[in-house]
Amino acid sequence: MPAPLTPEIAAGVLSLMGSARTWEKPSWTKNFGATPQDIAALVDAVGEILDGSVLTRDELVSAIVAEPRFHPLEEQLRSGWGALLKPLAWQGALCHGPADSTSVTFASPARLIPAWKGIPEPDAAAPEVISAYLGAYGPASPETFDAWLSRGSIRKTTLRQWFSDMGDRLTEVDVEGRRGFVLTEHADALATTAPAQSVRLLGSFDQYVLGPGTGDTALLSAEHRAKVSRTAGWISPLVLINGWIAGTWEIVDTDLIVSMFDDAPAPLSELQIEAAHLARAVGTAPLTVSAK
Repeated sequence: MPAPLTPEIAAGVLSLMGSARTWEKPSWTKNFGATPQDIAALVDAVGEILDGSVLTRDELVSAIVAEPRFHPLEEQLRSGWGALLKPLAWQGALCHGPADSTSVTFASPARLIPAWKGIPEPDAAAPEVISAYLGAYGPASPETFDAWLSRGSIRKTTLRQWFSDMGDRLTEVDVEGRRGFVLTEHADALATTAPAQSVRLLGSFDQYVLGPGTGDTALLSAEHRAKVSRTAGWISPLVLINGWIAGTWEIVDTDLIVSMFDDAPAPLSELQIEAAHLARAVGTAPLTVSAK
């Protein structure tokens, strides 16, 4: 079974993401206007501001820019993309807090999460994070892992060393000419698992596709990638047939409309069963499936 995303594993993920030190690159400073020194100062300032507090983005940014040195960063701090907040999260200065109506809130993980141990060193965190990833998405290569983790920002030598250091905890396999790693403890079970026949509806940004990435042609034909990975980072709701991304879907009133790729016929009876599950999950009226 894949490892759950516990606070300990989440802290490890943050450690590995932060190890890329992307905010120290000149191109990052050019794009977002903050120097490495600004980020270090923000980590300290946000740590003090969120000590015992839960604040909305507006409240947090207003508290930050009350200090004159941060005035030039206000626009980026208020941006919905959160570019300046990400390095703070990677270093353990903030995390999402409890929901406040429709407003996102931020809190200190040290105050919000019981027994929070802080951000571990990357080399110590890597084995558990890699194990958690491969337990969910293996077989996978180091490059696929890094595409999920940091969009390819980790040094290749560091990445390969992390995998190498895991020794016999990992087994390299070949699947139809694609080489990758699985957890050794899962290797025998995976080798004897028979393919399953299934039709599934997945929501937007589902981890099934975000884990390996929309560029993985074992899941999604390259010619249809633009229909799944959309403008402004949007990931479409998906139709899966036997694990393969075969189309997208949308809800219009009480109709669930599927758009199959390559003019393939829509398996309407199986999709109607899935639509019933979907309607219950989102609390809508019964949905009727149709194909474009």
